[in-house]
Amino acid sequence: MATMAATSGFFSVASTAVDSGGKTTGKHGGLPASVDARGIGSKSVSSRGLVKTNAQAPSKVNGTRVGVMEGLKTDDEVSSSPPPRTFINQLPDWSMLLVAITTIFLAAEKQLMMIDWKPKRADMLTDPFGLGSIVQNGMVFRQNFSIRSYEIGADRTASVETLMNHLQETALNHVKNAGLLGDGFGSTPEMCKRNLIWVVTKMQVMVDRYPTWGDVVQVDTWVAPSGKNGMRRDWLLRDYNTGETLTRASSCWVMMNKKTRKLSKLPDEVRAEIGNFFVDTPPIVDEDSTRLPKLTDNNADYIRTGLTPKWSDLDINQHVNNVKYVGWILESAPLPVVESHELASMTLEYRRECMRDSVLDSLTSVLGKGLEDLATFGQVECQHLLRLEDGADIVKGRTEWRPKRSYGMKSFDQLPAESA
Repeated sequence: MATMAATSGFFSVASTAVDSGGKTTGKHGGLPASVDARGIGSKSVSSRGLVKTNAQAPSKVNGTRVGVMEGLKTDDEVSSSPPPRTFINQLPDWSMLLVAITTIFLAAEKQLMMIDWKPKRADMLTDPFGLGSIVQNGMVFRQNFSIRSYEIGADRTASVETLMNHLQETALNHVKNAGLLGDGFGSTPEMCKRNLIWVVTKMQVMVDRYPTWGDVVQVDTWVAPSGKNGMRRDWLLRDYNTGETLTRASSCWVMMNKKTRKLSKLPDEVRAEIGNFFVDTPPIVDEDSTRLPKLTDNNADYIRTGLTPKWSDLDINQHVNNVKYVGWILESAPLPVVESHELASMTLEYRRECMRDSVLDSLTSVLGKGLEDLATFGQVECQHLLRLEDGADIVKGRTEWRPKRSYGMKSFDQLPAESA
């Protein structure tokens, strides 16, 4: 018996069938077939070839009490259920990163809501970048502008130069959005091949009301044919929020050779490029065909001499931008009229271009009125001439003025109070 016990310590005992009562038919009566002579059951686990020893041993083997070997666990310890897993423990490893990112975004959103203005102004949400778009079946270009603080004058309204700059900006963006912009200033690809540029010959502007600081102005522009070799461009400026008409403008353009500085006919290739965008409509402003008397030093009431362009007054076509002429014309306008009246309409006829080294004179004459107490007049009409020192005409013009209106400028006190 002692020999058998010693031998069984080195060799495993073959398993025998176990009946439902737990009795065996093996040689070692009273021992389950899965237990060796030492009272320790061997159990094969895992595909790695490792063997886990059963920690439960019978209390007696052949009448001898057998204890549990040190370091081994009993069945109660092995069969005890593991602690319940929480929701976080059951998530995959990458879920912790997702939770952290979500937390950060929620915190950032909360901070934005705390500093955001409430309620939002409707005009702040409209075309915030002022990019513009083509509307009405591709025939009209529309762009919004917000009147900035540096675009208003002493009257708390936008200056006429500001409005003219908006007209020019929408004209160029129209060409760009239509896919016709070459490498020139509003020139199409076919025009660039022939060194042709657009030059304005006539501009008519009628101002019904001047916008103030913070107003959003919506500008619509479109083009139409003008004679055999010209093009007409019209503009309509409205208050975005109310739809009120603010300004109407119409202009005529012809082509000039950039190298020879001479006027050119409209090539058929260029006509094919822009012809699809022509709108068959009458001018938005009735043509002013009033013939003005020749203005000289003898009949001019106000003369301003020695006007010279700055480098910043030139455009990429290397001549003075047409908007600059408006400022020069108003340099000789009567101060009493400027202080008490506002410009209601303007007609300009461009005769020749002004270059960087030019020196100009500005002449103004008040039509049909005396020079005494101009501030008390109702409507005032003036004639203007911008000329070179040698006497060559640059721009001839006529302006109409009306008594100034009271414009209410928006203030921070007028903004709606933020709700608690």
